Amino acid sequence: MIWTLITFIGFTILVAVIAYLKTKDDDQTTAEGYFLAGRGLPGIVIAGSLLLTNISAEQLVGTNGQTWATNMSPMAYEVVAAIALIFMALYFAPRYLKSGVATVPQMLGIRYDRSTKLWFSIAYIGLYLIVQLPIVLYSGSLVFENIFGVSKLLGCTKFQAVIILCILISIIGSMYAIFGGLKAVAVSDTVNGVLLIVGGFMIPFIALHVLGAASGAEGIAISDGWRYLVENYPDKLNSISAANVEAPAVPWPTVFTGLAFLCIQSWCTHQSFIQRVLAADGLKEAQKGALFCAFMKILGFLYLALPGVIAYALFEIQGNQVINMDDAYPQLVSQVVPAPLMGFFAAVMFGAIISSFNSVLNCINTMFTMDIYADYINPNADELTLVKVGKRAGVVFAIITTCVGPCIYFFPGGLKTFLDSLVMLIGLPVLSAVFGGFIFKHLPKYAAKFILIFHIIFYGAFLLIGPSYPSGGEMHYLYAIAVLLPVEILILFLMNWNNKKKNPDVTWVQNDVKAVDMTPWKYRWVAAVIIVIGVLAVYAFFSPLGIGG
Repeated sequence: MIWTLITFIGFTILVAVIAYLKTKDDDQTTAEGYFLAGRGLPGIVIAGSLLLTNISAEQLVGTNGQTWATNMSPMAYEVVAAIALIFMALYFAPRYLKSGVATVPQMLGIRYDRSTKLWFSIAYIGLYLIVQLPIVLYSGSLVFENIFGVSKLLGCTKFQAVIILCILISIIGSMYAIFGGLKAVAVSDTVNGVLLIVGGFMIPFIALHVLGAASGAEGIAISDGWRYLVENYPDKLNSISAANVEAPAVPWPTVFTGLAFLCIQSWCTHQSFIQRVLAADGLKEAQKGALFCAFMKILGFLYLALPGVIAYALFEIQGNQVINMDDAYPQLVSQVVPAPLMGFFAAVMFGAIISSFNSVLNCINTMFTMDIYADYINPNADELTLVKVGKRAGVVFAIITTCVGPCIYFFPGGLKTFLDSLVMLIGLPVLSAVFGGFIFKHLPKYAAKFILIFHIIFYGAFLLIGPSYPSGGEMHYLYAIAVLLPVEILILFLMNWNNKKKNPDVTWVQNDVKAVDMTPWKYRWVAAVIIVIGVLAVYAFFSPLGIGG
């Protein structure tokens, strides 16, 4: 345990030192320097920061828990994300950078009107503050409690341990987000990204080795473990689920409809992701970062989905199957990771948790400061004042979300499913408003606000009612997304057509504010084609055509 603690603290301090050395000479006296890293992030840093912003404990615990409970179909959240990142690189990034915005609501304000920016800023801040950040804190504390038995070490209850861990994660994550700004967050994300790739990929191979040994194999344990999995659990290795499955499984008709819309929303309009792209040193670096991240997402199933299936097979042999899906991955880690490596893996997990927390907290600070404070509270605020307000707001937001986080202890399992379904309450109308605003040039100013209200009513009703399939079982929320996005785009089309008839001379034109160099990356299309081929290959492998027969 002492060695585990030493290596954990050592790797955690190493990341902090690297982040400090890389940012100590940066100018953080301006809003652009603090919130957008001076618009100077290179592609590799953007890729690492995007990856770590996305991957946290709720991903490692949640997605692996989903595959433990169902099959490989939840890997779609990772693999299809690669397609969404192509949309980001080729379509959304050029338009965001052209307008030189700092936030997604600011883009909506430019496209529609000032009140639209306020509406969506408040909606986003509320959602992140009450739902996303608390789940990051809780899931992170759950991982450390289940793996290291913090409650036993401290002689307290499990809930008290969760509270202590939530506070610890919040304090350390806040230090990056509040005092270091986006540059410190992005640099720490990149370093943690390297550690995560090493540590994350380590788990399935070690787990297969343990599975091979547990199955009584006499050859090479890893290959025997894989053979045992393929021969005995082909149904668990299948990524193609029936059309009428319930969450957390993913119905096959929704993979490239509802789930694809969810992924595009997450990667193309989610402020904490977009902020990395907005901070790019030109369009070329933004496209490099997004597309390189896409390559890494294709391989995400190795550490975000496959370990859940391995855990199910291993626990069956051992006769100690877990009951709650969110306990599957922590128990697997505690069983298979050798003691000398546990400190390193703990640092990797902690880095992923901290990266997601500080990234979302930083984007909340940015939206509050730039979209609300600078526009409505103190329009005459100078640059230094905006930075100070952002830091103070970050402290308040961190305290609020730390109070909410431990309360999730009293909710049932299935963190990933709960988060994904609830985020779309605000996320999907943002995608509709942004995408519709780009393609339709005659929309009335109230269009985005109408879509927001329309979506909250109908999607909220779907979540509350929980309609069933004709054959029985609760209908998957991805079907609601698959229907609502086309409906909302159709409504915007009709609004655009009607407004064009009334005001044919009023056309929205996006202006290039010359914030960054808009020269695109010359290999972007080649990279996009390779990514699509990679996605199709992974799906073919984990299907009845491959090993999922």
